[in-house]
Amino acid sequence: MSDTANNATSKPGGRLAVRKTYKLFIGGAFPRSESGRSYVVNDSKGAFVANASRASRKDARDAVTAARKAQPGWAGRTAYNRGQILYRIAEMLEGRRAQFIDELRIGGLSKTAAAAETDAAIDRWVWYAGWADKIAAVTGSANPVSGPFFNFSTPEPTGVVAVIAPDSPLLGLVSVVAPVIVSGNTCVAVASEPAPLPAVTLAEVLATSDLPGGVVNLLTGHRAELAPWLASHMDVNAIDLAGAPGDQVAALEEAAAGNLKRVLRPSGTDWAAEPGTARMTAFLETKTVWHPVGV
Repeated sequence: MSDTANNATSKPGGRLAVRKTYKLFIGGAFPRSESGRSYVVNDSKGAFVANASRASRKDARDAVTAARKAQPGWAGRTAYNRGQILYRIAEMLEGRRAQFIDELRIGGLSKTAAAAETDAAIDRWVWYAGWADKIAAVTGSANPVSGPFFNFSTPEPTGVVAVIAPDSPLLGLVSVVAPVIVSGNTCVAVASEPAPLPAVTLAEVLATSDLPGGVVNLLTGHRAELAPWLASHMDVNAIDLAGAPGDQVAALEEAAAGNLKRVLRPSGTDWAAEPGTARMTAFLETKTVWHPVGV
């Protein structure tokens, strides 16, 4: 009998509890970490809950490759279609509401607080879905020029965005992932290290939704290990350091400068507050086009 089986707690009837080891979410699939490593996830009282895969540098590279492959097709969809897909994800999150509440309670929240955070996260996803076909109208413009020309400024996605998610394991995660993808970017997100289970459940939702594989890739593991590789990766166009370890932020910004990444610094965000459009516009580029006026 293995050590895992020996250490497993018993269920009523003499059965052994089956210890779960959750996988990564890369390219729409659920691979194990190529390193074979995992780490223990405990509840707020220190009791064992599950094992989570501990992603490696190779896993991060694979996630970036998947995100890059998916990005042109995702950006090429109509804004209306992206909004439809995100709204469908919100419907599926609602269907998993009870599971999310249970996972947040494992982290120490009361049933009332867990329900409130879950509802806020679902509402937040719906809110971002609604922006899919509106953000271009708000951030773009038809510019007044002197001459027989039209001059238009329109927003375009930056590309592949790495996200170091905060320790608000559901509402914070939704608040950093949804604004990245709504405008056509793709995402590689490192989940909350102490509380990765809501990210795993979100991955299960995404895998069974209409979202194309690779648009969102979720890694579990040690942020201090993964963040430097994502910050220095030359095929990552931007990085959100919302949940980055404080003592790493300066070094991550320096690494990100290697290919002039856009960097969104950690700012002590209150994830329950109204989000505004800043996290969407942070990862948009503005393209200005001149076009002659026809006769």
